Amino acid sequence: MAKKSSIEKNMRRVRLVKQYAARRRRLIAIADNENLAMEERFAARLKLAELPRNSAASRVRNRCEVSGRPRGFIGKMKMSRIALRELGSKGLIPGLVKSSW
Repeated sequence: MAKKSSIEKNMRRVRLVKQYAARRRRLIAIADNENLAMEERFAARLKLAELPRNSAASRVRNRCEVSGRPRGFIGKMKMSRIALRELGSKGLIPGLVKSSW
């Protein structure tokens, strides 16, 4: 199990990303538009830099929904490889069967 503080910090980042997504998308569109004046694009970059760092989507870490583990994350299931194996062995994941040979 991951530390509660790490999980909460990541959840705070997820909330910030959702909160600032529209504003960030609008400012990036202005800053990347080469038809606008250089001053206007630069002003958009400055406003973008004033936004909280944790509102960038790249700061969010994929974590297991079950254990909070950051490594071995399987995106389709939103859980780590260890939690997937445990739940699969118990038969709690539909369509997943344990392989044996």
